[in-house]
Amino acid sequence: MEEIEVMVADASHEKYIDTILATMATSAKDRGTGIAKRSHEYVATKMKEGKAVIALYDNEFVGFSYIETWGNKTYVTTSGLIVNPKYRGRGVAKRIKNVTFTLARVRWPHAKIFSLTSGSAVMKMNTQLGYLPVVFADLTDDESFWRGCRGCINHDILARTKRQFCICTGMMYNPEDHPDEILPIQLPKETLERIKNLNN
Repeated sequence: MEEIEVMVADASHEKYIDTILATMATSAKDRGTGIAKRSHEYVATKMKEGKAVIALYDNEFVGFSYIETWGNKTYVTTSGLIVNPKYRGRGVAKRIKNVTFTLARVRWPHAKIFSLTSGSAVMKMNTQLGYLPVVFADLTDDESFWRGCRGCINHDILARTKRQFCICTGMMYNPEDHPDEILPIQLPKETLERIKNLNN
């Protein structure tokens, strides 16, 4: 039986973008939360830049996540983690998270990786990777990041508290706290070659 493949996406995966965006929108609606809206072009660029991870099973979309850098690449987020409902409960989200985390650590070894989430499953995965809860003031002050929160139904809380707190929990992985770091996976040699040739 064919395995679910989790890989760093490239331009050949653009055909899955509309399905990815529709799955993200449906998931946010089901959870009653907002989501930072992303365009087809935005996700396509992430794929071409080697900043996206996709999971496929026999050419069917299974899951997705992407990476963003903030504050002149001093901060990184792994965002938009989504799994096709048909494939949930099989450990796919954790596999995707392990690849995005490893990819971020390899490409931006000195950057702090942070997460803003209200999902307990994501918090659990973050904790296993070494993230710690932090106050919002410890996160990036890059305005373009915070603009992404405007699409959330809870944005009024963030605005009312002058960005001090919201429904989401801030979590951060600081590489300085992990001098003997062991990454959760090893990226394939061809993936390492490809990202070496990309501009960070």
